[in-house]
Amino acid sequence: MPERRIVISIPEQRLRLYEDDRLFREYPISSGANGLGEQFGSGCTPRGRHRIRLKIGGDSAPGSVFVGRRPTGEIYCEALCAQARQRDWILSRILWLTGAEPGRNRGGVVDTLRRFIYIHGTPDTEPMGEPRSHGCIRMHNRDVIDLYELVSNGDWVEILG
Repeated sequence: MPERRIVISIPEQRLRLYEDDRLFREYPISSGANGLGEQFGSGCTPRGRHRIRLKIGGDSAPGSVFVGRRPTGEIYCEALCAQARQRDWILSRILWLTGAEPGRNRGGVVDTLRRFIYIHGTPDTEPMGEPRSHGCIRMHNRDVIDLYELVSNGDWVEILG
């Protein structure tokens, strides 16, 4: 089985999936509007080496709405959005990250897992290529579904600033 790893470039707002050190896929993303940082409550995207801790939503329909990592049974649409315009929508799939660097993004007030940092789907009307999230890595739904099918729990994710 090929070794896969994800490299996320915050300056470029790009996620690249490598297979055995060969570029396999590339997607536009949207990272934290508050920039880079690891502190709990900062709304920043954490840097460094991470792993995919858990894949969530594999059986969910595209556009499925998640709250607390559970599908609500709703499918995102404009009418639903109108009810909660400021909501940070988590849609379609979730790749929950865990930090791999103690003191930097693992443990204490810098723990990526406890900060609930994900790679997840967002409404396709949301722009990619500019920081707008609350710290997570947002992707368009078709892209996060594609990525979800290609990666496994435990795969490496490196977030570069």
